[in-house]
Amino acid sequence: MARQLKLNLFIYPGGHHEAAWRHPKSQPERLLDIRFYQELAQRAEQAKLDAVFYADGPALESNVQYATRFRIEPFTWLSAIAVATERIGLIGTASTTYLEPYNAARLFASLDHLSGGRAGWNIVTTGAERAAQNFGLDQHPPHAERYARADEFVRVVGKLWDSWEDAAVVADAGTGVFADTSRIHPIEHEGEYFRVAGPLNTPRSPQGRPVHVQAGSSADGKAFAAQHAEAVFTAHQTLDSAQAFYADIKAQASALDRDPDQLLVLPGISPYLGSTEAEARALKQEFDELTQPEYGLGILRKLLGVDLEGVLLDETFPAELLAAAGREGSRSQLLLDVIRRENLTVRQVLHRFAGARGHYVFAGTPVQMADEIQRWFEGGAADGFNIMPPWLPGGFEAFADEVVPILQSRGLFRTEYTGRTLREHFGLDRPESQYRPASRHSQQLLGAHA
Repeated sequence: MARQLKLNLFIYPGGHHEAAWRHPKSQPERLLDIRFYQELAQRAEQAKLDAVFYADGPALESNVQYATRFRIEPFTWLSAIAVATERIGLIGTASTTYLEPYNAARLFASLDHLSGGRAGWNIVTTGAERAAQNFGLDQHPPHAERYARADEFVRVVGKLWDSWEDAAVVADAGTGVFADTSRIHPIEHEGEYFRVAGPLNTPRSPQGRPVHVQAGSSADGKAFAAQHAEAVFTAHQTLDSAQAFYADIKAQASALDRDPDQLLVLPGISPYLGSTEAEARALKQEFDELTQPEYGLGILRKLLGVDLEGVLLDETFPAELLAAAGREGSRSQLLLDVIRRENLTVRQVLHRFAGARGHYVFAGTPVQMADEIQRWFEGGAADGFNIMPPWLPGGFEAFADEVVPILQSRGLFRTEYTGRTLREHFGLDRPESQYRPASRHSQQLLGAHA
């Protein structure tokens, strides 16, 4: 079969535009109604999308005064979505800085069992410094230390998921043996950050291991993704930038003797659709005009490290602040490149960032949207996309109703599911348990060929 797109619905409360909740097309009264999210996931499943994705963080965003930037704990929500759907993948965020490996392994294994093999783990190290005070810490760990801990964390979770071999559950009523304990393995891990005896108290899950997803864009983040991730969520404004990232991350994976096709690159894209390009741009302008400057200025302060207080919004972004701006990671650099290239005013920068926090915002017709997705997909920039609707539910319904059928008619996206697990949707291999004895594996292979 020809290579096909992977498409996820990235669900953010209310939508990805910061002012979405203020627009008459939105439904802010339903933002804590689980049926709202179940319906979104069901609609995504009808469109044959690969997965729904929830971001999370263990601290309240400081700018919740102006936008729907609260967080929904993903395991509870995804469990409720699992029982309302049958095929669509379920990707949730969990932090390696503010969680323990044993708990994380149990949570994702349980979600994978509950959903019949549809779980994915968005691995984050948490960037919010204020999270530390929620966990009894004086300060947030430094960037490099968070990634060192994350590396060990993921390895420990993998050991725990593998601690039960696939054939460990015997359930032989005649002999009275439920589990073959020779196939259940303590992990006896002792490392720099963790000591975990194991084994996990949950049998091996349907996917063997839930899918590893990662979203860091710094040098440490990309190195981590090349080592551990099976899908990478990333942000790019231009085809050139996306192509460079795609080539780099695939090359890093190859250098580690990984199959680069087993590492999917999935940029975010936020679509505004209209019957004409002018109509789509007018729709985007409606949302931008609802923004609160205080919110956007706070985002820029956090992202770029610059204070724009006192600067007139319709003045060109001050050159002296631009020269001093920047933070570790590619998203801030992407925004700086756009400001310099287009000579934007402060208000234009706020509007540019209001739509999807540095992800690609596209306004056009459904055909133009499909053309752009195809250009990136066939141009070595993406294996698929995280769809980030500006508002919900209508922003996603327009994409599902008008863009997905075009992609399907071009043979770029499935018309029916061919598998049941997220690994099967993504075209990823199912890993063997690392504790499976080589002799046993060899004997089973010989038996298969006898």
